[in-house]
Order: sequence, then structure tokens, then C-alpha cells
Amino acid sequence: MLLDFSMPILVVDDYQTMIRVIRNLLKQIGFSEIDDASDGTTALGRLKERKYGLVISDWNMEPMTGYELLQHIRADEALRFTPFLMITAESKIENVIAAKKAGVSNYIVKPFTSVTLKAKIEAICLSESAALTRKTG
Repeated sequence: MLLDFSMPILVVDDYQTMIRVIRNLLKQIGFSEIDDASDGTTALGRLKERKYGLVISDWNMEPMTGYELLQHIRADEALRFTPFLMITAESKIENVIAAKKAGVSNYIVKPFTSVTLKAKIEAICLSESAALTRKTG
């Protein structure tokens, strides 16, 4: 499946260093439209201003966690179908289950490489494409 390298991506993390790392990995993959937010509240504001093809968010942030951001996005009619990739340093199975139940598109554990990130994004795009095909059938 071909990726749409022109799709805008929103990276959400409270550590500027991690935002830089993810931004660089995305650029290595071929993406160029990359915005960022330092917390979930700021991310929600950005999501209301611009349509993103993907949100990549850290789980552990203050004051709004990535999990809470995901819940807000899935509860919002205008945003609910936005693909969402959750990033975390913890691989607790209960977190993965909670994220899946909340509607996460995919999940990635730190540390990761551009190859892993690209594979996760491709899986999301493939899944979104299949869902769209089923809807329009």
C-alpha cells in the first residue's frame, strides 16, 4: 500500500526532544506536513483548526494524557475517525487493552525505529482503507 506522504500529521508529546525524534523519523520515511503539540489540550485545539491524516501521541503527558486525548477525539463527531497512533514507554497489556477499547488505530512501544514507525503507519492506512471500502462497498 502506498502512503500519502502529503497527509498532515500531528505529533503530541510533552518532551520537545521526543517531538524532534518523531519528526525526524517521519521525515526519513518521507512525510513533510508535520505539526506538533506539547499536550492533549493544545492538540485538541490544533485538531479543530486543521484536518490531520494521523495523530501520533505519547500516552504519558500532563495535564491531559494521550489516552484522554484519544477519548476526546473518539467522542467528537468531527474528529472521531481520525487515525490515532499511541506511543508509550510501557508495554503493559492493560494499557494496550484500554487503548484498543478506546479506539486507538495502532500502538507502538518506545524505543522504535523509522522502519517500525512506517510499518505501524502503513498498517493504519491499510486498515482505514479497508474500512472505507466496507462502508462504500
